[in-house]
Parts: sequence; structure tokens; C-alpha cells
Amino acid sequence: MIIIMVGVLAMVEAQGVFIRSNGWSSHEATGTYLAGEIRERMRTLPRHDPVTGLALVSVNGTPTLQGLGREPNEVTVADFDDVDDYGGITFGLGGNFDGPIDAFGRIIPMTDANGQPMLGPGGVPLPLQGWSQTVLVQKMSPFNYSVVANWTDTQAPSGAFPGREVDQYPLRVTVSVFYQDPLAATPEMVTSMSWIVPAE
Repeated sequence: MIIIMVGVLAMVEAQGVFIRSNGWSSHEATGTYLAGEIRERMRTLPRHDPVTGLALVSVNGTPTLQGLGREPNEVTVADFDDVDDYGGITFGLGGNFDGPIDAFGRIIPMTDANGQPMLGPGGVPLPLQGWSQTVLVQKMSPFNYSVVANWTDTQAPSGAFPGREVDQYPLRVTVSVFYQDPLAATPEMVTSMSWIVPAE
């Protein structure tokens, strides 16, 4: 009897480990998908605003950076027309937008067992629950992509080198995907994806 009980307990424990491992694999696949959607959405965007650009201007004699981040009229994802617009934005859980977005900028809905969107009040699709995409955009050294530069950095001309303006640096984009289980107190990072947007 004791031998049978020990065997049953071992099988139950092994089953629990398998279920947890399988659940994490599913989360990892979802996280990778969500990070890839942001990358696909940003793939063809210029580094800085195509109209205003990124520039250092003098304000009361102090050099001031203008054109970084979202412009005042950019309130929806469809308005984001350059890479630095996404800096500091969180799509989903506790963020700037209701849910994670896909490569078309649409909020990804919850789906039922048949793959149909789950609807909330007023027939509006419910956004994917518990998930978020956080985007970090950093200016990088043109000589070493592991070194973060200041947004106001420039390089003076020297010899045949014409100099480097504030907007002529590569950018590094990092998308971190988080999931918060309904019973968890805080979200947990599932995956992170980074890529370089080279200077033109």
C-alpha cells in the first residue's frame, strides 16, 4: 500500500511540473508573438518625425531638444509615424492603451475556444487580458551599439569628417512583454526583443 501511495504521489508531482512547464511554454510563444508584432509595425518607420525631425534649438540661450517622442497631435497608434514616437509607450496592462497591439496597430482581442473575439459591453471586443508590450527607444553610439548615447549628443566636424547632428545616430528599440496572472500581485516579464535601427 505504501509503495503504491509513493508511486501515485510521484506521478501527481510529475504531472504538476509538466502542466507548469507547458503553461510557461505557451506564455513564451505568446510573448514572442507580441514582441514580433511591435517589431513588424515599426519595421519601415523613419527614426524621427518626417516633418519636424529631431533638432537642438536654442531656448533662452539653452540648447533644447525638440521633436523627441510623440507630437501633441499624435494620440492614436495610427498617428505614430516614426520610431521615437513609441519610446516609453506601454500597450496593455496598466499602460497608455487598452491592450497589446498587432502589426496593423489594432488592439488584439481575447478569443473564445472557437477563435472568435470575446465581446464586452456595447459589443466591443475585449482586449487581451493580462498582457502588455513596453517599448524602450535609445540613442546609441555609432561606434559601439552596446553604448547608449545622450539624446543631445552631437559630434563636431574634424578634418574630412563633416560632423554628426543630433538626429544622425542609430537607435536601439527594445520591446519587453509582460504577463500578469489573475492571482499574481505583479506582472512578470516573459520575453524581450531588441534590434538596431541604423543611421541613414
